[in-house]
Amino acid sequence: MDDGDEPPGRPCPLCGSSMTHRHCKYVCPTHGVVYDCSDTFY
Repeated sequence: MDDGDEPPGRPCPLCGSSMTHRHCKYVCPTHGVVYDCSDTFY
């Protein structure tokens, strides 16, 4: 069983919070989707 400890994700460029990776999107808990598949620069 997973105890919820996940490695930190990429930091949000806007606020520095750890983003989660969902499908091909990076989601900030504060700002929502920050990067998706069409963003090839990050």
